[in-house]
Amino acid sequence: MLNRNLLYTGLTRAKKLAIIIGSKKTIGMCVRSRKSQERYTQLQQRLMKARLIPFSQ
Repeated sequence: MLNRNLLYTGLTRAKKLAIIIGSKKTIGMCVRSRKSQERYTQLQQRLMKARLIPFSQ
């Protein structure tokens, strides 16, 4: 689950201090990775149920 977006989110949400635990190699791989994973949030279904988007989409 270690990926660039997750690391970025953790660092930018830190208020005073962010502690990164891991090897330099692992953190480096994380920073260099650009592969994104598809998220299964069921957002479209939830918006349709709330009638915020048309059912045809």
